Amino acid sequence: MTSGGTVHAVRTTARLLLGAFLVAAGVAHLLVPAEFLAQVPPFLPAPGAVVLVSGLVEIAVGAAVLLAPARLRPHAGLVAAALFVLVFPGNVAQYVTGTDAFGLDSDGARATRLLVQPLLLVWALWACGSGVLLRRGRRRVA
Repeated sequence: MTSGGTVHAVRTTARLLLGAFLVAAGVAHLLVPAEFLAQVPPFLPAPGAVVLVSGLVEIAVGAAVLLAPARLRPHAGLVAAALFVLVFPGNVAQYVTGTDAFGLDSDGARATRLLVQPLLLVWALWACGSGVLLRRGRRRVA
């Protein structure tokens, strides 16, 4: 296998894992919603509805990452990255309030979760090949 073929195989595997991760997380929102209430920032109304809707969104985004045709995968990656940005305030809220959930039962564990969030964003962009869209957008601005 050529190095280009190896990179393609690794990127495809990363994309499939990301999609499966998102779908599984979304399903978990529906099956064990109480665990996800810890991540709903206190300023948002209707925490139960936020957990339900965010779970459905995660399932949809995960499905897009898994099933989008090649020409649309970079867009799916941007949407997944945006999702990681949008849920970040929930992770911050969990840290600030010191709420335990998902085995995150210490400030250190919750802080580590905050540090992982940017890695998820990069994972989404790289695995879906979204760099092409970001470069295209940068050329238009320049």
